[in-house]
Amino acid sequence: MTVETGAILQGQVARLLEYGAIVELPGGNTGLIHISEIADEYVSTVSDYLREGDSVTVRVLGMKDEKRWELSLRQAKTEEPAARRAPRRRPSQDLEKRLSEFISHSNRRLNELQRNRSRKR
Repeated sequence: MTVETGAILQGQVARLLEYGAIVELPGGNTGLIHISEIADEYVSTVSDYLREGDSVTVRVLGMKDEKRWELSLRQAKTEEPAARRAPRRRPSQDLEKRLSEFISHSNRRLNELQRNRSRKR
């Protein structure tokens, strides 16, 4: 079987490393799932998520060395159809909202401090 970039394949975890896992792919190829490509959250230990012999579904990201593929476990998850997905807010809107909240909180706090200082005089 030919391995192509972007393909989603079944594989078996052959070995766990500190920085990822070696996966045997169909056709005798092997690949590495880097620790950053195991889950969407922070992964401190690979063995918390994978065991040797586990069957995994991976996405092929590209070729690293001769016959060693870069793989991703988290990118192989099936995405929801666009209609079911919640609309994403622009990051700038979130940032603007958070900044305005911060500024109003800071102004209130400054006014409070000035009033306390003036009372002491």
